[in-house]
Amino acid sequence: MSKIAFIFPGQGAQKAGMGKDFYEGTETGKAVFDRASELLGFSMPELCFTENDRLDITEYTQAAMVTTSIAMMKVLMEETGIRPDVAAGLSLGEYCALYAAGVMSADDAITTVRKRGILMQEAVPVGIGAMAAVLAMDAEKIEEVLKDIPDAWIANYNCPGQIVISGKKEAIELACEKLKEAGAKRTIMLNVSGPFHSGMLKEAGEKLGEFLDGVEIGRPEIPYVANVTASYVMEKEEVKDLLAKQVSSSVRWEQSVRAMLADGVDTFIEIGPGKTLAGFIKKITRDVKVINIETLDGVKALKESGLE
Repeated sequence: MSKIAFIFPGQGAQKAGMGKDFYEGTETGKAVFDRASELLGFSMPELCFTENDRLDITEYTQAAMVTTSIAMMKVLMEETGIRPDVAAGLSLGEYCALYAAGVMSADDAITTVRKRGILMQEAVPVGIGAMAAVLAMDAEKIEEVLKDIPDAWIANYNCPGQIVISGKKEAIELACEKLKEAGAKRTIMLNVSGPFHSGMLKEAGEKLGEFLDGVEIGRPEIPYVANVTASYVMEKEEVKDLLAKQVSSSVRWEQSVRAMLADGVDTFIEIGPGKTLAGFIKKITRDVKVINIETLDGVKALKESGLE
């Protein structure tokens, strides 16, 4: 029997049309999208299924992604009977992992990330911050270079050879120059609306922590892996503090995957649009099964595979 992890992508994976077949083809999927519309006061189907400018704006993206992934997960579990042994998500995706682990209700996950998106969008005016991907350079070397550059931080440890840095625009541009001088194969400025997972968002994280005081947190029914620590969480008392810190802390995705591998996970099911996390895992190890669920056909294929 497989040891299964449900994993969920973060911001950047969103695309127009995501989840549409789950909405049109299942009552369960439709109910999740309609409930999100009711909770947030705008049409979630319109946001997710049509070409529009709002889908790439953080305060909308986050709620759209979590709604879509939760709808896909609920249909997947209903149709196949598959249950995860552990859950994890990249940045924003951690909220889907919290739902999968029974820590947070779907309603609370959706409304919390809507608040999170607004706080993050408001924290730093557009154009002040920036993010960049650094390719083919060891994390330790990147950390060494950034030590001498104020206002630049590592945002994501994605996989071997891919690190994302974040901070003030001038600091990130300088860091890219210094990193190339130090041997980075390539640096790529990212098209993002803010310096996510940097110290510039510390205040936004603190405000999110205050908001979370009003959110009901349950004890995890299965462990989930926290981005901040890359370790299993099994006590509800840890959750709020970790989520508040997550906004301005590095996302330790590679380390999170390695923690699940060490626990014997041999099957990763990525639930949500795109195949970003599958790509990262394949660069970390080739010794596991990685399955993508982003369409209803994918659910049907998984059901027919007989995975347990």
